[in-house]
Amino acid sequence: MKIAVTGKGGVGKTTFASILARLYAQEGKSVLAADVDPDANLGLALGFTEEELDAIVPISKMKDMAKERTGASGSGKFMKLNPKVDDIPDMFAQTRNGVKLLVMGTVDVAGAGCVCPEHVVLKRLISHLVLNSDDVVIMDMEAGLEHLGRGTAESMEQFVVVIEPGARSIQTYKNVKRLADQLGIKQVRVVANKVRDKEDEDYIAAHIPEEDLLGFIHYNPDVIEADRRGQSPFDYSEEAIREVQAIKKRLES
Repeated sequence: MKIAVTGKGGVGKTTFASILARLYAQEGKSVLAADVDPDANLGLALGFTEEELDAIVPISKMKDMAKERTGASGSGKFMKLNPKVDDIPDMFAQTRNGVKLLVMGTVDVAGAGCVCPEHVVLKRLISHLVLNSDDVVIMDMEAGLEHLGRGTAESMEQFVVVIEPGARSIQTYKNVKRLADQLGIKQVRVVANKVRDKEDEDYIAAHIPEEDLLGFIHYNPDVIEADRRGQSPFDYSEEAIREVQAIKKRLES
């Protein structure tokens, strides 16, 4: 199973991705969670401490390794576009609660079409995780799909947009669906988070096609408390686990 979880900042996609990853790990699956969000906090949601995460260098910041793997010249004009990356997960992933965490980071691109060694390695690594890894791979991504090329995107088994009841979240879903369609992906599904009541459920149902809606995660003070403490929501809320478990079943159906 290869799942890309996306959505605008603050909607709870990291909460969803972390609980989903731990559910797969609880089943005995080999799970790799890749944090591809520039505001990387998936590690905290998986149960790592802030001190442990401070010691992790994102793959995108490993400039020397990127130059070595791509054979980039001093000018950066000549490099391998298909560098070796299959050993990177074993070298740099850290494990907690049965989930391997790989902090990918992002690359600041100075101009349109600019390609740097770190960008090449990052895109190649994402492609490897999707196309060649035997793990259950869950990617916590930013709202865009810029990291995914056509072949990589076509191999993703699920695109999940996490939204909350509001027009901006609905617009994010529509934008992701449009981008995914350009990559040849027809199925983009939705998880509605921070749902408070029947009115919120009706609002979501009125704006998201029934076949795209995976389910609801309701507003949950226990999840908020876990976030305040910098701990995994999986260890704080049985209700959230039950709701994500129901969504997981629909993902797999």
